[in-house]
Amino acid sequence: MGRFVSLRFDFSFKHLFQNEEVRKYFLSDVLGIPVEKIRSVRLVNTFLWRQYRRQKQGILDVLMELDDGSRVNVELQIKALSYWDKRSVFYLSKLFTENLLVGQDYRRLKRCVCISILGFNLDDSPSYHRVYRLRNETGEEFTDLLEIQVIELNKALSGRDRMDDWITLFNAETEEDLKMLEAKTKNPGILEAIKEVRLMGLGRVLKAVYDDHMKQIRDQNARDDYVRAEGKAEGKAEAILELLEELGPVPSEMREKICGITDLEDLKKLLKLAAKANSLEEFENNYEKQT
Repeated sequence: MGRFVSLRFDFSFKHLFQNEEVRKYFLSDVLGIPVEKIRSVRLVNTFLWRQYRRQKQGILDVLMELDDGSRVNVELQIKALSYWDKRSVFYLSKLFTENLLVGQDYRRLKRCVCISILGFNLDDSPSYHRVYRLRNETGEEFTDLLEIQVIELNKALSGRDRMDDWITLFNAETEEDLKMLEAKTKNPGILEAIKEVRLMGLGRVLKAVYDDHMKQIRDQNARDDYVRAEGKAEGKAEAILELLEELGPVPSEMREKICGITDLEDLKKLLKLAAKANSLEEFENNYEKQT
């Protein structure tokens, strides 16, 4: 058996849903639709519309469309993300409105569902598969056109939810995990998905692409870390100069020195000096003492 390719990586996750049988059974289990009523589930463009150049572009992981025009966005988010809830609503809203053109009737709007598979816990509740819709204060449903489903991978399974086997699959780390799941499941979609995972592990070309993809992620993370640090340094330097400018014109030599500092701790110290200084001369004297 070749190398095991985890489904907790976006590349292998997206590759899994290239298989239509996997798509059908997954959506059947998540949405509670009998699989025989799902004739087809096609993949569609994952880039959401934007009207203006400066408007934020939405890019989805896996976007599917059912026979009735309903659209389902399946997102994998392993690391905790700030404002994850707002991001989900943003994507769902764009997905809901993007196909309605000017002058078209609102009846053309179709049901949209966002399925978020999370590698972190939203809260301490034992519930790991939740469905959110628009309801009033008494629980009466306003519409089923917008729906968010949350599946949390790190919580203990109850053994009673239809998503248990899928969560076990997404959490699988070894061939032994796959064998155990294969032995106990009766879900044809899970069995088909296990085949896909094994094919991913055996395919030399796919593994090469997968390894290159992971290298790109690591390189990008390193670049992002550098850019974030550089951005923080620039922000602190600007804050120091803004404080000093309140005391008078900042000499170009002093400005260049401050902008040339990249160490965040040094910049924090200078920010405190600038906040306390009553004149540029006082700041400059304290700055020379510190350096």
